[in-house]
Amino acid sequence: MTMPTIEIAAQAGACYGVERALRMVKEASSLHENTVQTLGPLIHNPQVVQQLEKDGVQVASSVDDATANVVVIRSHGVAPEVVQRAHELGKTMLDATCPYVKKVHHAAKLLEEQGYQVLVVGEAGHPEVEGTRGNAPSALVIGSPEELKAVRLKRKVGVVVQTTQSPANLQAILSCLLGKVEELRVFDTICAATSERQAVAADLSSRVDTMIVIGGRISANTTRLAEICSATCANTHHIETPDELEASWFATSKHIGITAGASTPANQIQAVHTAIVNLCEQL
Repeated sequence: MTMPTIEIAAQAGACYGVERALRMVKEASSLHENTVQTLGPLIHNPQVVQQLEKDGVQVASSVDDATANVVVIRSHGVAPEVVQRAHELGKTMLDATCPYVKKVHHAAKLLEEQGYQVLVVGEAGHPEVEGTRGNAPSALVIGSPEELKAVRLKRKVGVVVQTTQSPANLQAILSCLLGKVEELRVFDTICAATSERQAVAADLSSRVDTMIVIGGRISANTTRLAEICSATCANTHHIETPDELEASWFATSKHIGITAGASTPANQIQAVHTAIVNLCEQL
């Protein structure tokens, strides 16, 4: 078999917010050895979380369960009452919330304070969305235009968006709102890096025979990348580690594409690339 072309997407892998959170935790761990815990997984990447645990940074399911002196707010953020509870318990808080996620929280709070019915375009139960709802307790989560049909809309509606949502889904929901409310205020809080990553992945997947998407299966943005790539490349596979790769995926491939979610470090992307090369050499 002739070695196929393997192309890594120009925009792929760990975003600013994830790199910032990892840097903050590693610095804190070096200063406070074995006394740092994160509130839930720091990022949606099981391999990275496992490595942090090996390095002494454990995961606490809640503030009340945290035994460490230093507690880290993960990149997805938390509701204000979680921070308040941590202070009550005398914990030192390290806020690793992505700055772009904080914009969503602030926008939702502002809209609620100004009397708007707040709609959060996103995935119900996702940590980022729950943090947003903590800042605007009356907010409703809308995942699709279909879900909007069940909502009794008020006169004034304000919209914020989970940072990893697709522009297409936001536009579809806004189209349904137009003409149904008297006043509509929208904060487009989709992360620019997310939009760029999705656009580049869509372009690459349309040009290749096989598309590999790397990232945690519980990662919202990685799952969305896989959906986008699948729309233009039927031979798309979402994996977390190189061990999941199968030689049969590349048997007739002449051009292979690789992209990765925002919680995927560069070394994981390189490991998958190397594994694909090795598999293709054996075919």
